Amino acid sequence: MTTHFITAEIDVQESPQKLHQEIEAELEKRGEPLRWAITNVDEEQQKVRVEAVVTSEEKS
Repeated sequence: MTTHFITAEIDVQESPQKLHQEIEAELEKRGEPLRWAITNVDEEQQKVRVEAVVTSEEKS
């Protein structure tokens, strides 16, 4: 198992619940999220930056 620190940009959603779902869906594409945080909101671009720690299986 490997741990990775990643960042992602997600479009702002119409509700906090929808944003939460969108963030988790994006992170799960990259592995199993251990923890994540929104670290920046760009109101002009309507994007949020998410920093996360995810784990994934090592490929042999």
